[in-house]
Amino acid sequence: MIDQSDILAALRWHADIGCDEAIGDEPLDWATLAARPAVARAPAGASALPPAAARPAPATTPRSAFGGPSGASMFGVATGSDLPLGASEAGASARARAAEARSLEELESALRAFDGCPLKATAMNTVFADGNPAADIMLIGEAPGEDEDRQGKPFVGVSGKLLDRMLAQVGLDRSKVYISNILPWRPPGNRSPTQAEIAACLPFLERHVELIGPKVLVPLGGTSAKTLLNRAEGITRLRGRWFDYASPGLSGPVPVLPMLHPAYLLRNPIAKREAWRDLLTLRQRFPG
Repeated sequence: MIDQSDILAALRWHADIGCDEAIGDEPLDWATLAARPAVARAPAGASALPPAAARPAPATTPRSAFGGPSGASMFGVATGSDLPLGASEAGASARARAAEARSLEELESALRAFDGCPLKATAMNTVFADGNPAADIMLIGEAPGEDEDRQGKPFVGVSGKLLDRMLAQVGLDRSKVYISNILPWRPPGNRSPTQAEIAACLPFLERHVELIGPKVLVPLGGTSAKTLLNRAEGITRLRGRWFDYASPGLSGPVPVLPMLHPAYLLRNPIAKREAWRDLLTLRQRFPG
């Protein structure tokens, strides 16, 4: 006989990887889709590249997502023409749309109208931000989870409740901080975001930071910290150390203090002592 607990475990696993979420209103047979048309090749003997004057200017690559003189990202993913088809175009389109926003309302509208990230098609809601836009402290997570996707607000699930308790221990709450994410849409099954997805959404976050103009940025978790700081180290090496974040739309560099993500603390309770030290470090430098 089949154990009922095994059936429940299998169903739970399928839900965790996103099999309970529909991508479209109608089923689609992916095996019948036409293959991507091949790129036309230059005639034999012709130069591989057009004259410099005739070449289009390269799309601007997000500063925080890619780095290095060779164009390779800090995560070892090739950039530019080696990105999946459409990724570079999506990043350029996002940067142009984000630059046009002159207020948080305009930025949120531009983000909701943006279709350059495929995560939008599988998410229930666009998770923009929560908290006080006039706060000095801006917290930035990785991406919405299931609860955040359903409610349309960041950090409202189990991790969010732990974050609220952590902030309360140093005299903070959501009226005194501002919270957002690297990605506004939930990756199916809460998987880690890809570099193409980060590149498509990052210009909106960078403009988000410029419009808020916080006195300190607190990236929560490795993905957020590495993306904002353009560094390869993991969060256990970055946490508790001060860095600077610079952007053309800011009056000057903003101090950055990476911290462990609340979800990590739920899995590793012993790390709460490091999180407590980081919270005390934050409040000592920004007591107001």
